[in-house]
Amino acid sequence: MLGANIIYGINHIVAKGVMPNKIGPSAFVFLRILGAGLLFWIIKSFIKEKIHKKDFPLLILCGFLGIAANQLFFFNGLSLTSPIDASIIITAVPVLVLVFSTFILKERITLIKLIGIALGATGAVILILYGEKAGGTSSILGNSFVFINASTYALYLVLVKPLMKKYNPITIVSWAFLFGFLFMFPFGINDLLSTDFAAFTSHTYLTIAFVVLGTTFLTYLFNIYALSKVAPSIAGSYIYLQPVVSFIMVAIYAFVLNFDEYAQDIGFVKIFSCLMVVVGVYLISKKSKIPLI
Repeated sequence: MLGANIIYGINHIVAKGVMPNKIGPSAFVFLRILGAGLLFWIIKSFIKEKIHKKDFPLLILCGFLGIAANQLFFFNGLSLTSPIDASIIITAVPVLVLVFSTFILKERITLIKLIGIALGATGAVILILYGEKAGGTSSILGNSFVFINASTYALYLVLVKPLMKKYNPITIVSWAFLFGFLFMFPFGINDLLSTDFAAFTSHTYLTIAFVVLGTTFLTYLFNIYALSKVAPSIAGSYIYLQPVVSFIMVAIYAFVLNFDEYAQDIGFVKIFSCLMVVVGVYLISKKSKIPLI
């Protein structure tokens, strides 16, 4: 989970750097799901395992939530808002996972988890409020899309857990990508066909490769392995690291690479808030046997 969310944090600013000037967000998602999906099915070809018919409805739902809706809303939202805003809003996932897990999986909430979520969420709220006062490139529509992304991903984390226990994780994610691609196709094909590939630079291709191989293929591999070992609420809690990584990346872009538009996102309040997020991750991933409910 640590590795996956470091990559996600980097992705916020790397992917935004080519959207929408070089490639539209839906076209980017099309290439992302297609490329990573093919890689997963290559691995899946070595795993002889069949899915029971009764499990396909849930698997199709996971493909819709965890692949198509998740990625379409995130990339379209990221193209409209700032990288730091997007990474902050994503921190709503652990709270949503905890709620979904409580009602769907009957997972018990411990006091230490609640304290960790509260601390991390407080840091995220401070970042959001300070970001509004400081100005920036955020937008209500973009932020709303990212929040919908957080909701669909949280529900996916909870629903896919039973399937991960029953089947090989590679089998599940391969089918999820296939169904996700089918749901995404009508939204991404027009954007892809209107893309001017002749205008692509080496930087554009490297960015797409990073998103397909790193942000999609590797992170989903890391995530499915983590989900086979830990509870959904703990897996979701590591998303609190994304604002920290995004903050570091924005600082590099602003002060090292001289991207002045990102300089206004840097400040003591955001540094302090990110530290609260890190502490929250530590607490929520800490084992505790004392249930709250």
